[in-house]
Amino acid sequence: MRSHPRVSDQAVEVLRGRVVESRHRVHAAVIDADGRLRASLGDPELTTFIRSAAKPFQALPVVTDGAMDRFGITLEELALCCGSHSGEPRHVNAVRGLLAKIGLDDASLACGPHAPFSSVGRRALEEAGADPARVHNNCSGKHAGMMALARARGWDPHGYERPEHPVQSRLLEETARWADLPLEAIALGIDGCGVVSFGLPLRSIALAYARLGRAARLGEREPTYVVGAMTAYPEMVAGEGRLCTDLMKRTGGRVLAKVGAEGVYCVAIPGAELGVAMKVEDGSRRAVAPAILAILRQLDMISEDDLGALFPHAYPELRNTIGETIGHIRANFLLTSADA
Repeated sequence: MRSHPRVSDQAVEVLRGRVVESRHRVHAAVIDADGRLRASLGDPELTTFIRSAAKPFQALPVVTDGAMDRFGITLEELALCCGSHSGEPRHVNAVRGLLAKIGLDDASLACGPHAPFSSVGRRALEEAGADPARVHNNCSGKHAGMMALARARGWDPHGYERPEHPVQSRLLEETARWADLPLEAIALGIDGCGVVSFGLPLRSIALAYARLGRAARLGEREPTYVVGAMTAYPEMVAGEGRLCTDLMKRTGGRVLAKVGAEGVYCVAIPGAELGVAMKVEDGSRRAVAPAILAILRQLDMISEDDLGALFPHAYPELRNTIGETIGHIRANFLLTSADA
């Protein structure tokens, strides 16, 4: 039985055999919908870019500003707008279907092509003798949603990804509203897919998620659509074998989960009116799943049975080139309660 970690050592640890070879420091804020800090890890005021974890808020105007109704966007397609999909055939087909509804095609997407995350998606391309296209980009659903918003508002969709385009101004406004921040308090950068990315404190990101969850629980129309779409179609938010999909499936909609790049992960827990925003300091992808699942378990928001079902995510194995297990990754930290 290992002892409790020292504060300076609280991290996700990578063990080769029984020796800790690497540590990834983690920061997190757990906030209730009234803005109270309930628990934390590291620095809950740390400012970071929210990256793809902003997608639920970027999708809200698709509903509020009339694009969903005008173009007959389904809940499954709305989930895709909120997602970072794996490029499985169902994802690619759904993005193309959404683009067709708004009278556009793959060429209209501003995101660049990359190989599908999914082995099934990569194999489908290989069998077709085709190269990855823009529609295979994991953010292509979000981009399609942004162009749907532009069409619904009567804006030229060309250049929708640029900071000066009204689409991006609208999305900044929406994010600031949920995070309870003035526009000028949010840092702006460019995301990997080419659109504007928002930088704000973990505490504010967690508040936005907590408020989104509460609004959905109370039945407010637009949040109910977004949260309902993501939890009803978790396979469209990520894909087979990925944590967002597996966590939402396992919890049956009790937990809304969304990954962001560079070690960001965010969760809304509507029933408890809590939001969690987490950042792995060095941006390591391998530390994300063990960290967020440990946080949720310590908050008692997932059970031991849930953790067991998600074991490959919670305790990933290290394997060598011949497939032997030679180590594992584990979270070794304790949340600090705000009451402590």
